[in-house]
Amino acid sequence: MELRGKRVMVIGLGVSGLAAARLLATRGAALVLVDSRSEVARAEIPAGEVHLGPEDAAWIEGVELVIVSPGVPPTSALVRAARATAIPVIGELELASRFVRAPIVAVTGTNGKSTVTVMIGDMLKAQGLRTFVGGNLGTPLSEAADQDFDAAIVEVSSYQLETIETFAPKVGVHLNLTDDHLDRYRDFEEYGRAKARLFENQDKSAWAVLNRDDAEVWKLAQRVRSRVFSFGTTRPAAAPAIWIDSGMLAFDDGVRSGRISLYGFKLPGAHNLANAMAAAAAALAMGVEAKTIERTLASFHGLPHRVEFVREKDGVVYVDDSKGTNVGAVVEALAAMNGPVILIAGGMDKGGSYEPLRAAVKERVKLITLIGSARAKMSAALAGAAAIKCVETLAEAVKLAAQHAQAGDTVLLSPACSSFDQFKDYAERGRVFQKLVRSL
Repeated sequence: MELRGKRVMVIGLGVSGLAAARLLATRGAALVLVDSRSEVARAEIPAGEVHLGPEDAAWIEGVELVIVSPGVPPTSALVRAARATAIPVIGELELASRFVRAPIVAVTGTNGKSTVTVMIGDMLKAQGLRTFVGGNLGTPLSEAADQDFDAAIVEVSSYQLETIETFAPKVGVHLNLTDDHLDRYRDFEEYGRAKARLFENQDKSAWAVLNRDDAEVWKLAQRVRSRVFSFGTTRPAAAPAIWIDSGMLAFDDGVRSGRISLYGFKLPGAHNLANAMAAAAAALAMGVEAKTIERTLASFHGLPHRVEFVREKDGVVYVDDSKGTNVGAVVEALAAMNGPVILIAGGMDKGGSYEPLRAAVKERVKLITLIGSARAKMSAALAGAAAIKCVETLAEAVKLAAQHAQAGDTVLLSPACSSFDQFKDYAERGRVFQKLVRSL
């Protein structure tokens, strides 16, 4: 991809946008840097033409390529102007992939992406491979451009996949698909199509790791051109596959077969068993030895704010699942809990239905404490499934939960909503929750 002297616009100067801008600068591009915020730390912005504040379609004049950050909506005036004049519009993921020398393992799905991405990275590192781990979970793929890695493991979101052209991972992993981001997509089907783009440029030499237990994901087995390596709880009719057998992971990758012990695997819940299977399948596809996978699973402690134990006080367990930003994640978190649950949920609504929560709430939750701008909608949707109390802030919710909790209960923060009405992101919400819990 020749960039020297080319006038390239980067829309959105967050983490991925700035990483793309730095990569473009090293390639000699003439930068046009845009952000809708009126204030951005100038010291972080590479040299170039900078426009801050409300978009003006006139800025597109003379631009030959547009790099759009994932958080920028397709309705952006500049994106629309670029597409109307046939200027290519791609994302940081697509740009970076053209300069990454190592084979790429890409992980998508509604829930579990970060956990599985890090798991796979740990497995490849334990095998002795020089491994980059990043993407949507933190470090942009652009940081791996032109570097001497043996593999690049990246979490990819549906937003990133909207703007690919040639991106073709050696191993693509699709974990699950449930309602999410319906504030961005017209419907569930459009969201699913964005996720499925992970596989569209793969050929027969690549791998598609697919969840047999998720009907929406498993449909793709008939559509991908790549080799399918499936994972699920029971043994399938055909290999390559991985499944659960007598408390172990059994696998057959078409060449090797065997078992991977789960002794010492610490992450709770059926969803984390699925995560372990998916990571193991991807690692096997990359040639990692079964014993290395086994050791990695035994030493893996999970990621912050994902069903994370915070403390036990007076017989009550407090768990931080602030990353549970959709209904499917909350259902999984509830299934992993022991004893009656006091659920703290709410935040900014993402456009989906809360109805799928009713059964899990009715079975496991004795009290729901709802916060944030979505609390009225959630309260109406879950009325009758459990006792409900609405408060404004997370501090009020933690105080209320502690007052009602008894020995044997679990207080679980799993919001089913984004955090942006009251917090910078889910991580800040989780940190605040942990601070409040530890100060009880």
